[in-house]
Amino acid sequence: MNIPNHVAIILDGNGRWAKAKGLPRTAGHVQGAKVVEDMCEITYNMGINYFTVYAFSTENWSRPKEEVDALMKLLRNYMVNCKKRANKNNMKVRVIGDKTGLDEDIQEKIADLEDATKNNTGLHFTIAINYGGRDEITRAAKKLCKEVEEGKLKADDIDIDMLSNALDTGDYPDPDLLIRTCGEQRISNFLLWQLAYSEFYFCDKPWPDFDKKELEKAIEAYNSRDRKYGGLSAKA
Repeated sequence: MNIPNHVAIILDGNGRWAKAKGLPRTAGHVQGAKVVEDMCEITYNMGINYFTVYAFSTENWSRPKEEVDALMKLLRNYMVNCKKRANKNNMKVRVIGDKTGLDEDIQEKIADLEDATKNNTGLHFTIAINYGGRDEITRAAKKLCKEVEEGKLKADDIDIDMLSNALDTGDYPDPDLLIRTCGEQRISNFLLWQLAYSEFYFCDKPWPDFDKKELEKAIEAYNSRDRKYGGLSAKA
């Protein structure tokens, strides 16, 4: 199969998975984190070079405080454990989103994780935390506006590549394939700029039940697509 270079996934259905099993929603998030760990290894072994997951959106703060607190606790533990696994597996980790909206200790753990893995040359693993596509584009626009105000840049010089580089994803390639689990068919403010020409795949399984077989089905569907990028089909 033609393996996509970059796969992004909206991890949906943790809470519903837990509810269906009579468990608290937090149990679904714990299981979901374990699946993320498995997928990092599976994607890399399949030849995928970039793997991005939507872990916590700017809108998720509206969830019940108990659930948000549990997610932040899980995140704290995950940041520490991820560093050990990442260095063991030669994985480079990047966190995107508005980090200033997170508690200071979480920001420190993120900085430590990114610094500890920055020279790794295996899978490029990106975690979107306190992330929103509109917020990301807004922050990028403000960054460029500030450079114009400081005389470092002329407004007429701003082009697509410059704005793209000002985004959180920076020098990373755009996703070839976006997967969303648990039957939902929307992108929920995720990578709005980067998904311009990505292929979308929606599956019914909740994220905690997602496995290698489901990923293979998504890639098979990806292989059946004709990516024209606005041009004519090669089959035309």
